[in-house]
Amino acid sequence: MKEWDVVLLNKSDYLQPEDPDHLVQNIMTEDALLKTALEGLGLRVVRKAWDDPDFDWSSTKTALFRATWDYFTRIDEFKGWLQSVRTQCQLINSAELIEWNLDKHYLLELKEKGIRIPNTVLLKKGNKKSLQEHYQQLQKGGASDKRCVLKPCISGGAYHTYLIEPEELASYEETYQELIASHDFLLQEFQIHVPLEGERSYMVFGGDYSHAVLKKAKSGDFRVQDDFGGSLYECRPTKEEQLIAMNVVKACPFEAVYARVDLFKDNAGHWALAEIELIEPELWFRKDENAAPLLAKAVKHYLDEKEA
Repeated sequence: MKEWDVVLLNKSDYLQPEDPDHLVQNIMTEDALLKTALEGLGLRVVRKAWDDPDFDWSSTKTALFRATWDYFTRIDEFKGWLQSVRTQCQLINSAELIEWNLDKHYLLELKEKGIRIPNTVLLKKGNKKSLQEHYQQLQKGGASDKRCVLKPCISGGAYHTYLIEPEELASYEETYQELIASHDFLLQEFQIHVPLEGERSYMVFGGDYSHAVLKKAKSGDFRVQDDFGGSLYECRPTKEEQLIAMNVVKACPFEAVYARVDLFKDNAGHWALAEIELIEPELWFRKDENAAPLLAKAVKHYLDEKEA
């Protein structure tokens, strides 16, 4: 018999901090809510760092991604860890889905399945075109706003994300050339409604809608993440919005036990996908008392199916 049913995966800094700041305290609160809900279903749960060299991953039935928020700065190490651990226990979400969601190329795949995304151009690592040339390609795609956003295909928390005015393209060229030498990037049309109306995050557990929050950027910024001064608000999405979010999850190539779907109003006024978070999204259990129990039930169902 395995010692644990579920390991909650975190960045090592978040396990036993001596003086946790607001961000880390929220992580600990969220994990406590989920741990309590899982234990209420009879599951044995422990929190561990994903890169713990001493933990025996074969001692748990599953490992559930929570706040592994340093993976994208250690991507090769993380991919190696993923390959090793997937042979020792079940991963939630699955290793196949994690690999697919690691790289924002997935946005273009979802577009092919009918999911609306921003006007986007993929910039491949090592390509020799200038940023100006890629910008011209973006404009030919029908961009209605002349500003653009440059972001890495593998990233989190708006890491290396830049809002660029047309007249600033030349000044960003050196930075762009340094970045594109080793990473794929996306160039996207700037979305005017995001700084005005914010971005909505919809939590979907076991294929069912759970709850949603509204994220707004601070005045003068376009990034809604709290790392950059963004604020969080409650919201009551319509049935239409809930359906859009669930349909995005259904369009994924593998089953998602949990998902966070980030939507915004695009420049044409339609709901569009900013991204779908399937690895380590913040899920805001503290904003809805039914959220953690709903995910716990989805995890329990997943475990029962694997053991059937």
